[in-house]
Amino acid sequence: MCGIFGYVGQKDAVPILLKGLSRLEYRGYDSAGIAVLDNSAHLIVRKKKGKVKELAASLNQHRNAPHGTIGLGHTRWATHGAPNDSNAHPHLDCSEKIAVIHNGIIENYVELKEALKAEGHQFRSNTDSEVLAHLVEKFYKKTGTVKEALKLAVAKARGSYAVGVIHEDEPGRITATRVDSPLVVGVGKHENFIASDVSAILEHTREAVAIENGEIVVLDGDSYQLSGANGRVVKRAPRHVQWNVEEAEKQGYAHFMLKEIFEQPGIIEGLIQKRLCKTGMRFEELKIKKSRLAQVKNVHIVACGTSYHAGLVGKYILETLTPLTVSVDNSSEFRYRDPKVDRSSLVILISQSGETADTLAALREAKKRGAVVLAIVNVLGSTIEREADGVIYTYAGPEIAVASTKAYTAQLAALYSLAFHLGLEVFPPKNPKRKAELFDLLAEFKKIPGAMSEFLAEYRIDRANWDANCAEYNRRYHKSLERYFKTAPAKRKRAPNAFFMYLGRNINYPSALEGALKLKEIAYISAEGYAAGEMKHGPIALIDENPWVVCIAVDSPTYEKMISNIEEIKARSGLITAIVTKGNEAVKKLGLYLYIEVPKTSELFSPLVIALPLQLIAYHVAKEFKEEIDQPRNLAKSVTVE
Repeated sequence: MCGIFGYVGQKDAVPILLKGLSRLEYRGYDSAGIAVLDNSAHLIVRKKKGKVKELAASLNQHRNAPHGTIGLGHTRWATHGAPNDSNAHPHLDCSEKIAVIHNGIIENYVELKEALKAEGHQFRSNTDSEVLAHLVEKFYKKTGTVKEALKLAVAKARGSYAVGVIHEDEPGRITATRVDSPLVVGVGKHENFIASDVSAILEHTREAVAIENGEIVVLDGDSYQLSGANGRVVKRAPRHVQWNVEEAEKQGYAHFMLKEIFEQPGIIEGLIQKRLCKTGMRFEELKIKKSRLAQVKNVHIVACGTSYHAGLVGKYILETLTPLTVSVDNSSEFRYRDPKVDRSSLVILISQSGETADTLAALREAKKRGAVVLAIVNVLGSTIEREADGVIYTYAGPEIAVASTKAYTAQLAALYSLAFHLGLEVFPPKNPKRKAELFDLLAEFKKIPGAMSEFLAEYRIDRANWDANCAEYNRRYHKSLERYFKTAPAKRKRAPNAFFMYLGRNINYPSALEGALKLKEIAYISAEGYAAGEMKHGPIALIDENPWVVCIAVDSPTYEKMISNIEEIKARSGLITAIVTKGNEAVKKLGLYLYIEVPKTSELFSPLVIALPLQLIAYHVAKEFKEEIDQPRNLAKSVTVE
């Protein structure tokens, strides 16, 4: 999940490397480092524990920034070895003439390290990555080229990797390769780049080449050359990236997360307009023929984290709008349970990055069993997109905040669009009344971006109250803890239940799960989501005057049952925040702690609107607790290791 970046051209490399790393910092921010070949072709490395800004400050403070026109940079998410200066990348060989950066995991690094040490190699870190520097050193002595040395080095390694290498003896050249970790080449004018993500290169170029598994790329300032695992030259032209650098900037918002929350209505509107047609929904990129989809009898959605929650909503969507039966799996569990998928199965993989390791493994398992595989991804040219039979792009643009917001709702919009396509065109209803109902729902779907915009417009007016309510929660939270710790240890019965519970029913049960996840991710507060009907099967035991309970109580067929849950929580002194449909005066008569009103929609589309207040609750609580909102501890944007 680390971020790697490389530059070769005619400009001073250090500012470009630091800026590139800052754009990749969502991938990891435990430590950062750069390696530059200076104007005398001497390799200079600077690295430091902490964020990229601390590395930059160190370079400025000590005036020890190297100067050269070629270099590598790395921002780390620690797997092997603690976050410290010595474990930071780049790593050097024994001669200190070779610098290597690595994203991924070398699973057999222990045996490789022991063998290399027996040959006299000396290690400076506790990472798995350093073995690659020494392997390149070893094989360079035999082959005389970095390209061949890197090819032999990675052949010895098991696991996942994207690797960049520079060598004093090849001063104008970067050599790189990948297996199951993302890597792109940015093609500029008299300059070229390597990066984990296109967001890092957008300031310089919007022409990118995706590197396939096992390929090696060698680039200088004027060209790049690809070769496959068999050594043959591969011709691949760059693809034009639709995003621009402005989309990756904060544009006046306090945090990327808040900016990305506000981008959601426009993204959903754009997706609908791009795909809407007279017969339903069209997909220019889908690639899977309608005749093949018509053979499908069951659907399996596979995803991780927030994408998994989108998949859970997708189950309700697809089963409402199509005749298909749908199951949902965590990617990390799918291939370990002998899934019953075959040629009659459609496996839908959801991944923002298109590089999620567990989801990629699930894709390969599904294809091995004969299923037709459809990927829903945000990043064009990603591994999952390339290996799937078909793809639906979410077109959410670069999402910089680690906690996913706009990627989640864009995934939901993609699932709604797919469901309409299947329900109207692949499995068209024979009953004219049913067909008319589907078109009525499609007409309402078109109005959802307007409802989202309406909510956010009212939030702008009421933002101060959100801060005030979170400040009140902060006060009660700490008062509860103070009471507990002031009580004599012998009289303490138990710790206070200072946590959040999220309750939802039917299609908004996954919304409750996603709301709880957002709070855990950025505010570090214990939070759990539950199907409201399950409250009496355990969770109600935790209710006292301390927990805050977020109840999703919008208008729906289960509304009255949700009100019963609210009454049960209120009777036990729980602090209730109710998300309700605008104009519902009945809930307000209950005298709850807080009401958040959302525009009226049918229950089927309510998850798109409800996502907004759930995201904002997490944002404001984290803000009140002064947490690092865009870069929460221990998390990274793209989980490219299992």
